[in-house]
Amino acid sequence: MPRKRGFVYIITNHYNTTLYTGVTNNLARRINEHKTLYNPKSFSAAYNLNKLVYFEEFDRIEEAIKREKQLKRWRRIWKEKLISEKNPDWIDLFPEHIPDDLFWV
Repeated sequence: MPRKRGFVYIITNHYNTTLYTGVTNNLARRINEHKTLYNPKSFSAAYNLNKLVYFEEFDRIEEAIKREKQLKRWRRIWKEKLISEKNPDWIDLFPEHIPDDLFWV
């Protein structure tokens, strides 16, 4: 049976004013859903959150869920520091900075 890996991610809007932390087992699909307003009444759609600025990959979805819960308890300043350490310019990491193998999960 193939492993069920997981991802925790942070998206924001063009002005970086609102952050959303989420979890998924398919990063490419989920970010595409945010960008295409797949759920038009969602929080991310309401605040135009479609710029992927941070993500982590885990071997198991349960690990990603645990990390998501941890990050959701963090203060914004801590999240900003985490993002800036790996993505100092807060560029959109999707799709150019996503490894090709993540598109076929």
